[in-house]
Amino acid sequence: MSRHMRTGDVEARQPLLLTGGHLEPNELESDEGEIIFDRSTSNIEHEARGSAQRRLTYEEAVEEAGFGLFHWLLLVVCGWANASDAVEILCVSFLLPTARCDLLLSSSDKGLLTASIFLGMMVGGYMWGYLADQRGRRRVLVLSLTVNGLFGGLASVAPWFWLFLLLRFVSGIGVGGSIPVIFSYFSEFMPRLRRGAMISALATFWMAGNILAAGLAWLVIPRTWAHFSLGTLDFQSWRLFVVLCSVPSLTSALVFRLLMPESPKFLMEAGRETEAIRVFRLMFELNMRGKRKAFPEFGLCTSSKHRGEPEETRARGSCRERLASILKKGLVPIKQMFKGPLKSRSIALLIIFYCISFSYYGLWMWLPELFSRVEAGGSPCANVSLPSPLHNQSCYPVKTAVYMEGFITAASNLPGNIFTILMMDSTGGKALLSCSLVVSSLSVFLIYVVQTKAQSVVLSCVFSGVSVIAWNALDVVGTELYPTQLRSSALGFFTGVGRVAAIMGNVVFGKLVDSNCAVPILMVSALLLTGGLVGLLLPQTRQTELT
Repeated sequence: MSRHMRTGDVEARQPLLLTGGHLEPNELESDEGEIIFDRSTSNIEHEARGSAQRRLTYEEAVEEAGFGLFHWLLLVVCGWANASDAVEILCVSFLLPTARCDLLLSSSDKGLLTASIFLGMMVGGYMWGYLADQRGRRRVLVLSLTVNGLFGGLASVAPWFWLFLLLRFVSGIGVGGSIPVIFSYFSEFMPRLRRGAMISALATFWMAGNILAAGLAWLVIPRTWAHFSLGTLDFQSWRLFVVLCSVPSLTSALVFRLLMPESPKFLMEAGRETEAIRVFRLMFELNMRGKRKAFPEFGLCTSSKHRGEPEETRARGSCRERLASILKKGLVPIKQMFKGPLKSRSIALLIIFYCISFSYYGLWMWLPELFSRVEAGGSPCANVSLPSPLHNQSCYPVKTAVYMEGFITAASNLPGNIFTILMMDSTGGKALLSCSLVVSSLSVFLIYVVQTKAQSVVLSCVFSGVSVIAWNALDVVGTELYPTQLRSSALGFFTGVGRVAAIMGNVVFGKLVDSNCAVPILMVSALLLTGGLVGLLLPQTRQTELT
């Protein structure tokens, strides 16, 4: 989820919402299709007009564009993309009770399956984030969402476990790009005083995706009518579920390709003033629809970021030298994150992302499996003598109670999301992050000590409702702690770290859930407590301006 093109193609390839714009007469183009202003002609013109025209910073221009219909439409579009990522990640957890029979999975295999998408996200996270900082947010979103949906859907017809695993990995590469870039893209349209609440609202769509995945699993997987033969492939209902889970990502990619503009903050940082003003005009016209207000004329304080140098570098040296140059340049954002004033916050975020990702995904991806283990009563760790996965009678007919409990647990995110939206701008992300991680730690510890199925479900709901506050706060804090040229790279890097942690969490659960499931559950509790305490070291970012 290519964006750069030659100026002769600009008008033909602009998104639909941006049609009708025009370019300044004295603009030049780079080899990558970006507008580079001729300092001897174009800038003189702008300076001449500057005496009769205000020149605004990014924050001032966002305020001039107002707040209204455009932002609510943006919330829906970006929210659906966020929900599609949740569906693609979490759908695997609902496959485990049935797919283990058809793919002949052991508990270790199931750990690898749940870890595969996170391995892809680890690979894709920083790569897509870096490209988004260099080439633009919108283009990366289109490509990564397409990769996510396409390969996620293809996994449904994989007859062998290794192929299913590979396709889930490639799908994860797409997910790894869209998650951090969505939040960077969305935040760069938001006025400062509303940014915290709106990013929190965007984060609630993860809950919507969670509920959608659980609801689809509940409706589709237990149904016998979805079972048919496809050549030599026995197409069970869970495979249809996988196909349906790929639809949100593909529709999101289409909407971004056809309708959405590029981030105005990115355009300003790239020195593309005309395009940035066009986006602000679009925002103003939609926000002031029916109010009969004229768009105020203004110029922008843009950066003059020239990008012709990479083309020169590409043309010189051997293949090994060019590869080394690309890798060296790609690591520059990481070096900038871990030096100077950004160093302490980067180390703190590194620890927090590891702790919360290991804990949340390690536990959450195994909740349906744990629920199936307490179906006959007792605690999640008491009933470990499951029938062999080689015997289909342990999977069919499907027990719908497992999916009903998963749906209830997913829906329990709602109170936490509402609380975050109401409190984010007044309390700040730092306080919400630390408090929610500590309470989540306590709820997980109690899951270990309870003895009944009802108690396990209730505490899982508490964990779901409280931990989502931490994720929402982390989304807000992460976008506000770094400047524009590092924002997507930073979020991509930290989500990559989180994916490493998620892989480790799922592998640990897969290895120990049969022999000693108390160890991973107590480990989750301890890591959540650690993340909550480290969160106190982060700077306060409430209603801060984006740099």
